Amino acid sequence: MHATADLEALDWSVEHCTLGRAMEILGEKWTMVVLREVFNGIRRFDDMRVRTQIPRQVLANRLNTLVEHGVLRREPYQSPGARVRHEYRLTKMGLDLYPVLIAVTEWGNRHLADPGGPPLQFVHRVDEEPVHLEVRCEDGQAVTDYRELAPRPGPGARRRVN
Repeated sequence: MHATADLEALDWSVEHCTLGRAMEILGEKWTMVVLREVFNGIRRFDDMRVRTQIPRQVLANRLNTLVEHGVLRREPYQSPGARVRHEYRLTKMGLDLYPVLIAVTEWGNRHLADPGGPPLQFVHRVDEEPVHLEVRCEDGQAVTDYRELAPRPGPGARRRVN
């Protein structure tokens, strides 16, 4: 056993880490940009490509990955006289990423915004008031000092095999 709680993490396997699994899907540079577009209502391939300047093949790969993992679904549409194409819509799994998008945006707004302020904020559709994420413990206490947080092995944790 290690002397400090910090080193205790070394005793646990990261082989089945859900953060690692999530980052396999979300961790590529353009993935959050693609998700931003879909959350903003930009659902068609050509609109995304023109708006973001993502190379065609990279965009196709990102969209395919998100569809394969159940984050997005393809929905066919057809303009008069044109072939059938697809829009990309969020699934329930994709909608569950909204807090992640908000958290990353809030971090960027706090630390990376231009002097004029952030270019994007999230509002509640009901009253148009800005929304913010908040971390709370199970007892309902707001955690404002992130140094008060600590990772601990969860029910699916496995001891590391030497």
